[in-house]
Amino acid sequence: MDTVDRRSLLKTLSSAGLVSAVPNSVSGRDPAMPHVVHEAAETGADPDEKPKYSIKFAVIGLDHNHINGITAAVQRGGGELVSVYATNPKAIADFQKRFGNVKVARSENEILEDPSIKLVASAAIPDQRAALGIRVMRHGKDYLSDKPAMTTLEQLAEVRKVVAETGRIFAIMYSERLEVKAAVKAGELVKSGAIGRVIQTVNLAPHQIYQSGEATRPEWFWDPARYGGILCDIGSHQADQFLYFTGSTVADVTASQIANVDHPDKPKFQDFGDMMLHGNGGAGYVRVDWFTPRGLGVWGDGRLFIIGTEGYIELRKYTDVAGRKGGNHLFIVDQKQARYIECNNVVLPFGAQFVSDIVNRTHVAQDQQQALLAAELVLKAQKNARVLQFSV
Repeated sequence: MDTVDRRSLLKTLSSAGLVSAVPNSVSGRDPAMPHVVHEAAETGADPDEKPKYSIKFAVIGLDHNHINGITAAVQRGGGELVSVYATNPKAIADFQKRFGNVKVARSENEILEDPSIKLVASAAIPDQRAALGIRVMRHGKDYLSDKPAMTTLEQLAEVRKVVAETGRIFAIMYSERLEVKAAVKAGELVKSGAIGRVIQTVNLAPHQIYQSGEATRPEWFWDPARYGGILCDIGSHQADQFLYFTGSTVADVTASQIANVDHPDKPKFQDFGDMMLHGNGGAGYVRVDWFTPRGLGVWGDGRLFIIGTEGYIELRKYTDVAGRKGGNHLFIVDQKQARYIECNNVVLPFGAQFVSDIVNRTHVAQDQQQALLAAELVLKAQKNARVLQFSV
C-alpha cells in the first residue's frame, strides 16, 4: 500500500475512531523499532463542519507575515474579514493577493469607529502592539495580537488595567502551541493524565534569520527596543507552553541570559538566549536562537519535551531530521509502551473557539490571565538577563 493510500485510510479510520484497529503493516510500524506503536491521531472534530458563530473583523498593521496565519485562523473560526489598514503599500498588496480584494480603510479610526467590527487583529511592529490594543479595547472591540504583544512591563501594566476596565479580550497568538497540530494533541494527552503530573517542560526553539525568499529584514528586526529582545520575542511562545502544560497560574523567572554571538554588524541584536522558569505547576527550560542552518529545509527544528511523573512526550513540530517526512510528530512513552503519533489529521480548534469567546464572552480558546502571565515572564526574563560575552 503506498503512502497516499495509507494516509487516506488512516484519516478515514481515525475520523471514525477506529485507528487502533489498523494492523501494524498499515499503521507503518518501523521494523527496526518493533516495540514502538505507530498511530495517526484522531481529528478531534469534523474538518468540514461549519463554524457555529460568525463575526466581522479587521486587520491593522501588516509589519510581520504572522498576520497571514492569524487572519486565516480567525477566518476558519467564522470571522468575516471586512477591512485592513496599514501604511506599507506593498504589504497591503501582498495581503490582498492572499485574502482577496479586502477593503483598505483610509485610517485606523475608520476601523475603530465601525460598530459592526467586533475584533481587530494586528501584526504591527512589536513596540506598537500594546498601545494599539488599548485603543481597540477602549473602542469596545476585542483584540488579537501577534507575539510579542508588548515590549515593556509598563505596557503590560496598562494592558491589564484596560482589560479590567473594559472587559474586552486582549488575546495573543502564541502560534507554536495554538496553531501546531502536534501541540494541540499533546495538550489533549496531558489533560487526560497520559503522563501523570507534569514536572517540567523543555523547549528548544531555533529560528532562521533569512527564510525562503527573504534577502533582508526590516530595520526594527535588529533593534531590541522595537522587537523586545530575543526572550521577549521568540521566548513568548515557550513561556505560553510552559504555563499551559504545567498548569501554572503563578510563575516567575529563575534565571535568564542573552548574547549576540555572531552578528557584530548588528551590535544591539540578540541571536541567542535561554531562561529557566518555575511555577506552582512545574518547572521550565527554554532555549531560543537564530542559528538554524539553511540545510535543514525549514525555518526551525522546534522541539518540546514534556516530562511527567508517569511518562514523557516529545514533539518534533516542524521536521524530524533524517526521519519521517513533514512535521507534527509526537512521541509518547508511558509505563506500558512507547508510541509514535502522526498528528497531521488534528483539527486546529483555536479559531472557532476564539470567535465563540467573542460572541459569548468566554475564555475557552485562551485564558486571559495566562496569556498575560506568559508575557510578564518573558519581559522579566529579558529585563534581568545576564549578557554573555564570548571570547574569540
